[in-house]
Amino acid sequence: MLSEVLLVSAPGKVILHGEHAVVHGKVALAVALNLRTFLRLQPHSNGKVDLSLPNIGIKWAWDVARLQLLDTSFLEQGDATTPTPELVEKLKEVAGLPDDCAVTESLAVLAFLYLYLSICRKQRALPSLDIVVWSELPHGAGLGSSAAYSVCLAAALLTVCEEIPNPLKDGDRVNRWTKEDLELINKWAFQGERVIHGNPSGVDNAVSTWGGALRYQQGKISSLKRPPALQILLTNTKVPRNTRTLVAGVRNRLLKFPEIVAPLLTSIDAISLECERVLGEMGEAPAPEQYLVLEELIDMNQHHLNALGVGHASLDQLCQVTRARGLHSKLTGAGGGGCGITLLKPGLEQPEVEATKQALTSCGFDCWETSIGAPGVSIHSATSLDSRVQQALDGL
Repeated sequence: MLSEVLLVSAPGKVILHGEHAVVHGKVALAVALNLRTFLRLQPHSNGKVDLSLPNIGIKWAWDVARLQLLDTSFLEQGDATTPTPELVEKLKEVAGLPDDCAVTESLAVLAFLYLYLSICRKQRALPSLDIVVWSELPHGAGLGSSAAYSVCLAAALLTVCEEIPNPLKDGDRVNRWTKEDLELINKWAFQGERVIHGNPSGVDNAVSTWGGALRYQQGKISSLKRPPALQILLTNTKVPRNTRTLVAGVRNRLLKFPEIVAPLLTSIDAISLECERVLGEMGEAPAPEQYLVLEELIDMNQHHLNALGVGHASLDQLCQVTRARGLHSKLTGAGGGGCGITLLKPGLEQPEVEATKQALTSCGFDCWETSIGAPGVSIHSATSLDSRVQQALDGL
């Protein structure tokens, strides 16, 4: 087992195009969001495994000796066992969580225990570890925060247990794993997501693992080749929404008005395909006219989503504020509130970006300037940290 400190990060995700249509068999484009979750894993010899999640106020510790004595035969050694409801109930007994533990906190702890016990059982003895996970991603905003958490845990635990090699070489500030190792990370992260969500699509953990942009349709996931990194504003309206209710609303509207709604879904599919084509052509040297096409696609998709009934007054306000400054926005995810994205063209002056952010903040929204098409799960050097990771560490 490795003895050095590991620092891992993984991105969140946004849906660029195809939300809701994807439920009806159409294409969705998901892109890695460069707001990241960070994990620091430190092996030690105090006989405990410690988990700290400062974003949601969790600090938990277990005696390794007690965990070692538990009957964990319900976990198949060395294989990503599907976490059934019965398995999750057994994990709750192992975790020793109090009855009044919040659902979010409980699921985060259970996902950690599942991955720790499953991945580390091959070791002669379960390792003593101190693990801290913190995130730039807002929780529960549909931005893949739980997937980034699961990906970071899977990557760090597989590496410390030497199931996959540490890709960092001398002098590296940051590096990534091989395709084969990333596939194993993604496989385990998906199981962590299943502990948290029950029946996830697998898109969120795939985006967080591979980075860049992915195409998803009817359970099939494929990467876009060399997508450009696009600058965006990400805005959280902070309006809560219920994804299940919104999805059901679109289905009901399709049943009620099939000749109206079915063409809308087909049109959203065409928007996703056209966006995929343009992103493929942009490559390393995007042209101004390609950004104009992306802006038109954003506008058309937002109108379609409003026609499907998943818009919201807060999202209309977001679009109006940015349109007044010549920028183009759409909702991302379920809609009904939640988050929206605004494309920032190259050459846009920073004072104008800041003024837009200020206008959105004055509406009561949270706003970040970031990028999409970000690198997937990565490992960072503990001795030559970039400023972003250092700032995150300093904030702990």
